[in-house]
Amino acid sequence: MIRFSPRTATLLAIISVAGLMMFAWPLLLHGYERVQPPFVFLALLPLMLVVLLSELSAGGIDTRMIALLGVLSAIEAVLRAVSAGTGGVELVFFMLILGGRVFGPAFGFVLGCTSLFVAALVTAGVGPWLPYQMLGAAWVAMGAGLLPRASGRWEVAMLAAYGIVASYAYGLLLNLQGWPLLTGVTVPGASGNLSYDPTAGLAENLVTFLRYTLVTSTSSWDTMRAITTAVAVALLGPAVLATLRRAARRARITTPTATEASPLPAE
Repeated sequence: MIRFSPRTATLLAIISVAGLMMFAWPLLLHGYERVQPPFVFLALLPLMLVVLLSELSAGGIDTRMIALLGVLSAIEAVLRAVSAGTGGVELVFFMLILGGRVFGPAFGFVLGCTSLFVAALVTAGVGPWLPYQMLGAAWVAMGAGLLPRASGRWEVAMLAAYGIVASYAYGLLLNLQGWPLLTGVTVPGASGNLSYDPTAGLAENLVTFLRYTLVTSTSSWDTMRAITTAVAVALLGPAVLATLRRAARRARITTPTATEASPLPAE
């Protein structure tokens, strides 16, 4: 697995904080008449991710790890192409969660970034939303690698439950960054709508946003993504986990979530 060095952990924390600020810009800006996302963060985040990948490469990505990363990213691109999120049916989280679980949080973070980038190239989905999707997917895969140890059916159940939580959290963050642009800006002092009010306080806009996300994607899109991910993990998880752990042993990568260390096959 890719291990966190103190410098890499610090850099990852900085990227995560900057990313959260980028997602939450509608709640952080106040009193602006012109509502637009902070494109400075949008431009800086990909550069920061490149620095992180360089840090992780210096900390332990060898040719076998790069090969596994490439294979998993290609699989994710195919899954994104055949299940492009129509109605929320999306299989991308399925492999992100299992890959992060087997290879650890650092590998999962890199996998989330590269997978969404490659998938965007394959599906012609490159746009200003891509850095948001990359960072959100990176957090999903990294979170799977940080889950506690478990085995057998308990592990599959835990990953399926995590898939549900991660699907809603991912949708919440993506909705937040695009909320003012999708609903428009309300007239200051108006009530009874779901639009962003640049003159309102953080608490008031947060309540309005939660109401907006409950009315929209939580009831349809994110729910379907959560169901798809949980069902895929429950049905295919055991076989895919075994395959990934076998590949990790052949590549001589330590998997912290495997309950038993199997001997390497004779060569």
